[in-house]
Amino acid sequence: MVRTKLASLALLSVFMLALYTVTIGHSQVGQSQLVNPDLASEKELLALPHMNAAMVKSILEQRPFLHTAELNSLLVKSLSKEQLAELFAKMFVQLNLNTASQEEILMIPGVGNRMLREFREYRPYKTMAQFRKEIGKYVDLKEVARLEQYVFVPVSLNGASDEDILSIPGAGKRMLREFKEYRPYTNIEQFRKEIGKYVDKKEVARLERYVTLN
Repeated sequence: MVRTKLASLALLSVFMLALYTVTIGHSQVGQSQLVNPDLASEKELLALPHMNAAMVKSILEQRPFLHTAELNSLLVKSLSKEQLAELFAKMFVQLNLNTASQEEILMIPGVGNRMLREFREYRPYKTMAQFRKEIGKYVDLKEVARLEQYVFVPVSLNGASDEDILSIPGAGKRMLREFKEYRPYTNIEQFRKEIGKYVDKKEVARLERYVTLN
């Protein structure tokens, strides 16, 4: 009886992971409820743990943060390690799964050396579905969902689906149209030039984080 129940639970877990992967497997940027410091309003930032007016002003002036380490360097001047962990549980600059440094991965709350090793073992990641599958070998679905909020896999400028492009934070239907209008892109300079017709250089640089020609 016990073995039967355990087998049933294992089968249910496999089914739920498969369903989870199929349901949102195409999205290249992790499904996130975290505040994005590059896009958040002053009011949203002030509502976060340990934030004050001076720190919010610095974030607004210095964004976009093209690397999580840049945001960390700004905040570590005012916050302790414990306070940063509390803040990063609510706000984060998502990490490129394929290029994030060891130090940046360890900034994710609750990630230690073991999970750091697992994150890096499966590089290069091609899709978020791959991340969910591989990391799901070590933690349950709830923890996979929490961790994926902190990461992304760059989308292909020439091959990404509408869903992939729309998963980029701040990319709406207008930007989706512009991304697709100039296909095929032959180099990243072309992307900067064409998208730079619609947004400023800072926004082009922010969007560029999430794309690749590969």
